[in-house]
Amino acid sequence: MFKIQTLNKISAIGLENFPRDSYEVATDINNADAILVRSADMHEMNLPETVKAVARAGAGVNNIPCDKLAEKGVVVFNTPGANANAVKELVILALLLSSRPAIAANKWVQTELSGKGDEIASLAEKGKSKFVGPEVKGKTLGVIGLGAIGAMVANTAIALGMNVIGYDPFLSVKAALSLDRNVKVSETLEGIYTKADYITVHVPQTNDTKGMINASSIKTMKDGVRLINFARGGLVNNADVLAAIASGKVSCLITDFADEELMKCDKVVCLPHLGASTPEAEDNCAVMAVKELRDFLETGAIVNSVNFPKASIDSAIPAHGTRLCIAHKNIPNMIAGFTKVLGDAKLNIGGMIDQNRNEIAYALLDVDGKVGDEAIASLKAIEGVINVRPIYA
Repeated sequence: MFKIQTLNKISAIGLENFPRDSYEVATDINNADAILVRSADMHEMNLPETVKAVARAGAGVNNIPCDKLAEKGVVVFNTPGANANAVKELVILALLLSSRPAIAANKWVQTELSGKGDEIASLAEKGKSKFVGPEVKGKTLGVIGLGAIGAMVANTAIALGMNVIGYDPFLSVKAALSLDRNVKVSETLEGIYTKADYITVHVPQTNDTKGMINASSIKTMKDGVRLINFARGGLVNNADVLAAIASGKVSCLITDFADEELMKCDKVVCLPHLGASTPEAEDNCAVMAVKELRDFLETGAIVNSVNFPKASIDSAIPAHGTRLCIAHKNIPNMIAGFTKVLGDAKLNIGGMIDQNRNEIAYALLDVDGKVGDEAIASLKAIEGVINVRPIYA
């Protein structure tokens, strides 16, 4: 019986994918095998040694100490693409709001026209000129990051009649194939900054990307550029953007990350991190996270991990056999050590895969016969091995 602890409210549609006869799922649970989480902060949590994996029902993993868990052999999964459509739709809304100041217009109607009775229509006609904004058709949208969300935004903008320029130094073949043929791909960020009327950011926050929208990058942008950030708040240097708005260089910022400083500016629209806040996205993320955990716990397979390499063996665990899941340091002679231990135990290896990701590696070995406690202990004793988990047929 596998034990799953949930740290947030997880979609029931996702949890239904755990078989009741072999999984126990609860918020309060002892010695969990895995954890399902959405936004709960795990950085200060002391996880029991029984925890083998953490699955984030969403793409961002800033709330999870991924490197620290990797050192303990705990695999961290996320669900890239599961909420992409939800975020894409909100980004398109932000794109339109950046052009047509509908929120400011609504505030004006409610504050200035309230109680005016029969005069409302005539006063509205006189005041509406304050809220003129350009159409997006024929304008140029720059999309920084062409992953699942960025590619969908780019394609939808093409459908709206926009010219679209994308930039992604790590553009995958899958993402490239999903792009509308009319999306132009720039080899540099400058190709976005110098040509785009609108810029939307869809990259993770790293040491390289933090504060990438700053005084220096804004200086190279077109006058009156409109900025959209629904990726991570730290990608934008708020002080620099506010200064650029004050000077007229930037027309406005639409962001999903509320900030006290930004909220004081009437040309900034802050939303409360609504990107994935749809029932469909929550369901999709939960279903995907549950599948990742089940595949890992039941077969040892790793897909969509942020701290371990992708690894799987297509064939089933051998009849009466054992699949060994070994997390280890990415150092020489590890495989030789595994084969020696199993050879000394007179056990035959029928299939094997070993993948690495930076300093961490992960091996799957299919062994004919049951690997006993003594052999497991010998494998764990090999220098560089982080943990060993046997899965018996």
